Parts: sequence; structure tokens; C-alpha cells
Amino acid sequence: MYTPSNLVQELFTSQAPLLAPSLLAADFSQLKEQLDSISTADALHLDIMDGHFVPNITFGPGLVKQLRPHWAKVMDVHLMVDRPEDWLEPFAQAEADIIVFHLEAARHAHRLLQEIHRLGCLAGISLNPGTPVSLLEPLLPFLDQILLMTVNPGFGGQAYIPEMASKMAQARKLIAESGRPILLQVDGGINRQTIGQAATAGANFFVAGTAVFKAESPAEEISCLRKLAATAWEGQHPTPALSL
Repeated sequence: MYTPSNLVQELFTSQAPLLAPSLLAADFSQLKEQLDSISTADALHLDIMDGHFVPNITFGPGLVKQLRPHWAKVMDVHLMVDRPEDWLEPFAQAEADIIVFHLEAARHAHRLLQEIHRLGCLAGISLNPGTPVSLLEPLLPFLDQILLMTVNPGFGGQAYIPEMASKMAQARKLIAESGRPILLQVDGGINRQTIGQAATAGANFFVAGTAVFKAESPAEEISCLRKLAATAWEGQHPTPALSL
């Protein structure tokens, strides 16, 4: 049985929009300094790419494990890989808190969700822009997080796809009907111009890479993005019941 850590419990009981800078946009020659610059964020988003599921290669569990002593908050691992089943245990051993895989890459999604929980992590599924949200309905009882891509996965710095707002609204409706504490995360092109649109549509957990790490002050950018998301969310949605 999965027992959430205090870190994850705090994430789920937060009533404020959640921000997770994507390490993919950081300066890898100064990783310790880059982590320090985003210490006010709620989580660190780790994009794992294998050069097969997406046309790029990033990093693996070894780097994630090395980062753990320098990051005291939630580590949110996003597997953009073929055969995600091969990578669940290595990333759990690297002390990830959340492991998200792509539905498009999974033959047995329910089994993978069970395995992630067995390993002691929260379990999530990500959908590419062209994949219908309705496919998640049978899996809602086993999900802790839904990640909707607002760009085509594989590269940082892409432009947000505004048509994904309808998918966010559909996902928010499914979450509300499930009665379960499921985070709705969005990833791709999130910045000052787009975060309000995503929050209005129902997202409450935002991945922002370039917008945060390329800002003059990442900490100030995180604060600004949170405020914009909170303003857009207020009055549009009931306060999410996210206690585990």
C-alpha cells in the first residue's frame, strides 16, 4: 500500500497553484546554483527522454539521484520513453516522488500504475496533444496525477497550443466526477501569457522551464506565475480537495 511522504502530502493539501520548473531548461554547467535559484518552487520537473519515444535524449536516474541531496522538495519524473516499465524501479530508487509515463507508450497502463505505487511513488499518466482525455476514464481510480502536454513532447521552448484548453476542461470534469485527489498538470509553453488560460481551463499544477530558468530572477518569476494562475483560477473552479 502506498503511503505518501510528508513532501507529497504538503503538495496535495496546498490550496495555491503549484509550480514545477523543468530542469531541461536549466544551465547544466551550474546545476547547484540553478536549483538554489528555484528553491521557492513546489516541485522539480524532470523530463526523461530516450531518443525513441521523442527525438531527443536528456538524462537518467543517475543524475536524478545526484540531485536529491540538493533538492528537498518533490521530484516529479516525466518519462517520455518507450518501455516505461523498464524505468520505474530505477527512478524510484533514485528517490523520485512522482513518476508519470505516457499512455501512448504503455501496453498495460493499469499494471504500471500499480507498480509505481508498489515502489512508493505517486503515479501519473501523460497525454500527447492528439490523445483523447476520455481514454483515462477507466484509470481514474488509480491515478494521482494527469499531465496534459500543451506542446508536442521532445524539446523545450515550444509555443503553447491554446486548443488544449478544451482537454483541460474535460480532464477537470473527470477529476471532479471521480471525487479523487488528482493533480492536473500542464507542460509546454507555460509563461506569463499562457498560465492564466491554463488555470481558467482547470489546470492547477504548472511546468515552466524556459520562463523560469531564463528569467532574470527565477524566484520572482515563480511568484509572478503563481499570482497569475491564482487570479485566473479564483471564481472559475471550486477549491480542489487534494488531501490524500
